[in-house]
Amino acid sequence: QVQLVESGGGLVQAGGSLRLSCSASGRTFSSNVMGWFRQAPGKEREFVVGISWNGGFTRTADSVKGRFTISRDNAKNTVYLQMNSLKPEDTAVYYCAVRTGPLTLNWEQYDYWGQGTQVTVSS
Repeated sequence: QVQLVESGGGLVQAGGSLRLSCSASGRTFSSNVMGWFRQAPGKEREFVVGISWNGGFTRTADSVKGRFTISRDNAKNTVYLQMNSLKPEDTAVYYCAVRTGPLTLNWEQYDYWGQGTQVTVSS
C-alpha cells in the first residue's frame, strides 16, 4: 500500500504561484509513476501532469503547459507541482496519484490517491 498526502493549496490571485507537495509513505514509491490530477465543481477529473519513476520523463496537459512543472525527490518520497501564472480556470481540488506501469493520462488507471488539496485562483 501507498499513502499519499497533498499540501500547499490555498487562495491566490490570478498571475500568482503555488507549490503543491505530495508526500508518500509505504512501499516502492521510487519505482512508481506519479501524477497530478484536478477536479473542478461539476467537471470530470482531469490529468494535469505526470512523471516517470526516475523523473526522466514527464507529460503535461496542454491547458497548463509552460506554467506547471512536476518534479520528484525519491529520497524524500515527495513529488511537487510548481504552478505559475495561475488563472481562475485552474481553480480545483488537486490530487496526486500513483500507479505501477507506464505513465498514463487516464485517472482510472491509478492505484492510490491522496485526499486532495483545494486551489482557488481569484480574478
